[in-house]
Amino acid sequence: MTGETSEPSSELQFARAKKWTILLLSMAITVPCFWHRRIEAGDLGSHVYNAWLAQLIEKGQAQGLYLARQWNNVLFDWLMLHAANLFGFAAAEKIVVSLCVLIFFWGVFALLAAVSERPPWFLAPCVAMLAYGYSFNMGFLNYCLSIGMAAFSLALLWRGRGLPLLVGLCILPCVLLAHPIGFLWVVGTALYVTLWRKLPNWWNLTIPCGAIGLLLATHWYLAHRVSFPVDWVDAPFYQLNGADQLALYGGRYVWLAWIAALFGIVSFLVQVCASRDDKNFRRILILPLQLYLIAFCATALLPEDLRPSLTGGWIGLLVVRLTTISAVFGLCVLACLSPKRWQLAGFGAIAAVYFVFLFQDTNALNRMESNAEKLLAGLPYGARVIPTIGAPEDSRVQFIGHLVDRACIGRCFTYSNYEPSSGQFRVRAGQGSPLATDSADDASGMEGGSYEVRDADLPLVQIYQCDAADPTRLCLHQLAAGETTGQAGLHPPVPPKTDPSPQ
Repeated sequence: MTGETSEPSSELQFARAKKWTILLLSMAITVPCFWHRRIEAGDLGSHVYNAWLAQLIEKGQAQGLYLARQWNNVLFDWLMLHAANLFGFAAAEKIVVSLCVLIFFWGVFALLAAVSERPPWFLAPCVAMLAYGYSFNMGFLNYCLSIGMAAFSLALLWRGRGLPLLVGLCILPCVLLAHPIGFLWVVGTALYVTLWRKLPNWWNLTIPCGAIGLLLATHWYLAHRVSFPVDWVDAPFYQLNGADQLALYGGRYVWLAWIAALFGIVSFLVQVCASRDDKNFRRILILPLQLYLIAFCATALLPEDLRPSLTGGWIGLLVVRLTTISAVFGLCVLACLSPKRWQLAGFGAIAAVYFVFLFQDTNALNRMESNAEKLLAGLPYGARVIPTIGAPEDSRVQFIGHLVDRACIGRCFTYSNYEPSSGQFRVRAGQGSPLATDSADDASGMEGGSYEVRDADLPLVQIYQCDAADPTRLCLHQLAAGETTGQAGLHPPVPPKTDPSPQ
């Protein structure tokens, strides 16, 4: 994927020249990781909890649970486990999540710089919002880590030769270790760019046509030929444009996402009109524009959820994750614009509003987790717990119930823990484990409110929302055989068939 030669030391020279800017910006980027006592990010609570279970398994103190060897979807979990062994879980969470955010931010920044051939400082607010976007707030930390490292790899491969090319390739095993989607993104993009540059003249137009044709064929095959369940996204395809990564806890985020998208479109159109005769602008723009178009088509044509094994967990929320890649390519297009102060001011104002909203909503989740900790502190060690906690109807961040998992560390066991039963994570449950169900369907039903309690499950405690006026208020209920987990308190919305796996 070689084009213009990149000097091996250019990246280091840039880092030295801008070291104070990089340091101050890095400190600012990690502020949301420290503005509350805990980081509220959906499935993050489950990952921290399962790192604790991994500790217990290694000590022989987790009956019926074991650790599986796995070569992907594990890097964040490894980092969390080893950091917790050194610093404890509270500090480890801050350290590892901050590291993930910084890798994502600077990886995307580096890719934008490689594509546009200049540092995209005016887009720093956009990259910061994306670093704390939907994928982050759902707790897909392995995925976010993979995308950040993949962006670094692509930045080095984009025009590199020699040492940059070698370093970009060396990053790939770590990308795969974090999540396979990031690995596939690097390989697919590198292949696309290489073919596009090698084919002469108009022949390179066969590359985007072939990519879109492959997506159409995949859509047809999954819609008509497979025997396993496949679900498709309900949202109109035009909403999956990358800006949807900013739509989080309610309608106000949706409006802000559309404002951000429209501001980006206006910025693009102004530049296009002003650079009609600029051949260099067209040269730089055409490739990222094609990549964005293909990413957009992918989100429109690929399934949201599929379940190749009827006994395993769903591989879910694929499309809403892939819009992170659409957003990255969209920012690559904007990075090709000549930066203007009004663009920095506009994106900065949108980011300021976004982070104010995020602080308010995650603060409410922190209060809920404090309530959960107070309730669970009164239970005897080893108690088995099922949370039935639902997000508001207008919220896209569904997995807030996993804050109970983290509140259980050192106290109790979340019997509905979905990771062991899904078979897609390191921690696995053997049949009849007293600490976690070994059935993916039962795990989903327990937290969704449809599971009927059996004698073998007891004793079992439910923690649930019990005050419609204050959804952060929680109560405990001792479940009895024959009860369903949705009988007590506010009935949570039935979750989608998609557990967030592979994470």
